[in-house]
Amino acid sequence: MTIQNRQLPARADVVIIGGGVMGLSTAYHLARAGVERVVLLEKGALGEGSTSRAAGGVRAVFSDEINIALGLHSLATFEQFEPEFAQPIDLHQVGYLFLLDNDEHVQTFTRNAELQNAMGVDSRMISVAEAKRLSPLIDTDGLQAALWSPRDGHCTPESVVQGYARAARAAGVTILTSTPATGIETEGTDIRGVLTPGGTIATSSVVCAAGAWAKQVGAWVDVPLPVEPLRRQIVITEPVPDLDPATPFTIDFSSSLYFHNEGQGLLVGMSEDKDSWSFDTSRDSAWLPGLAEAMVHRMPSVADVGIQSGWAGLYEMTPDHNALIGRSREVPGFFYACGFSGHGFLMGPAVGEVMRDLYLDRTPFIDVTALDLARFERADVRPELNIV
Repeated sequence: MTIQNRQLPARADVVIIGGGVMGLSTAYHLARAGVERVVLLEKGALGEGSTSRAAGGVRAVFSDEINIALGLHSLATFEQFEPEFAQPIDLHQVGYLFLLDNDEHVQTFTRNAELQNAMGVDSRMISVAEAKRLSPLIDTDGLQAALWSPRDGHCTPESVVQGYARAARAAGVTILTSTPATGIETEGTDIRGVLTPGGTIATSSVVCAAGAWAKQVGAWVDVPLPVEPLRRQIVITEPVPDLDPATPFTIDFSSSLYFHNEGQGLLVGMSEDKDSWSFDTSRDSAWLPGLAEAMVHRMPSVADVGIQSGWAGLYEMTPDHNALIGRSREVPGFFYACGFSGHGFLMGPAVGEVMRDLYLDRTPFIDVTALDLARFERADVRPELNIV
């Protein structure tokens, strides 16, 4: 049911700004926990920001304990998503394979695997020969080892959005698409309402799940969220002959080149030679020669396969490549879940539960204090290394 033409609610217990997987998961879990008046605002269509432009990877192989826990908890949700939400998400648990070509990376990923194993992740370092067997398209030139995590994989972000949206509506959430938040009214340090083109929704609580646009939302209440938009591009190739359906989500860590199966072809991505720090999501052909060079080096058998389609999306970057999750100390009614730096989609299910618990003043399944905004004033910043 389309809700965008309904009358704007006069009041809400909590207003969520952002209709991607993070906002929808939070809305769903709040409503299921008994919060009666949950309103979600999305300036466009649900998921049309970063979620629908994600590569769809789901994994728990990270270098930080909190990120591992969030990834692992979310992975369990993705595995049960279809029966729980009556929504197929095309989950392919073909594994994640990180290809490593220098001593430093091998040592780092070996330490990461030890931490992951201690937390229940079935990851392990493997030989170059085994990596080639798992991902036959790669050329092993220069490789020293690889990290393999067989439970991980990829799914369809748009389907996850649909599942959460339908379940959230059924639980009583009011979802307003084509309805941007334009400001937040405050009185001292108290939130009084959220402004929209159609009027103001009175509320004392706001959850910022605005992704790459979070910095602007935080500025409305003088909460400095250090989130910057970074463009990332993806292409879908034409069909690849004899493509192994079990091909893992493969990442050449040094170059950042990655690929996984997409239909009869491949979804391929890589960082740009010159970072584009802006909200520009137009495709830039200047990126293609660098991508082609990386493909010739690491997956030469695919280098001559044509490009069928592609798109550009935004990473929501923080200085340490870790998310911002927490509640403002200065404006207690302001909550935030943003800045996931390329791994927001895969953490959405778990973070929705965490945000529910923070709002209800419960203890979340994982202590996320280290991810709050105040970390940049402390000495415990821990950069996440396993980003793509």
